[in-house]
Amino acid sequence: MAEAAQARVQAAVESAVQGLEREQIRGMQGAMFRCSARCCEDTAASMQEVQRCIERCHAPLARAQAIVTAELEHFQDRLSRCSLQCSDQAKDALDSGGSEPRVRGQLDACLATCGEQHLRLVPAMAKKMREGLANIQQ
Repeated sequence: MAEAAQARVQAAVESAVQGLEREQIRGMQGAMFRCSARCCEDTAASMQEVQRCIERCHAPLARAQAIVTAELEHFQDRLSRCSLQCSDQAKDALDSGGSEPRVRGQLDACLATCGEQHLRLVPAMAKKMREGLANIQQ
């Protein structure tokens, strides 16, 4: 049961990130490469000027990647904390004399609940990333 919830969460996150990549990041990548190419075409610029120009071209994409990475890390941290809480509850139940099969079932149910709760958070996370990326493009 917990594995199925985990798979659904993973699929939802991957789908959201792929959508962002297609809709926003890919265009930013194209703009970055075109901008970098223009930097290299400036034959009057020094090597340092060309390098600074290329770095300016790369900055928006780097900010975009930082936004996506930070949101995914935050999401993963929240999911991990939920899973750790389930594990702590299971350990406490075992320590207080609960039967292993019963505690294992409770742990599985708790982990599945974590997955379902976090599955509902994916759209909000994707929206936050989308808005952050839109702000970079302005």
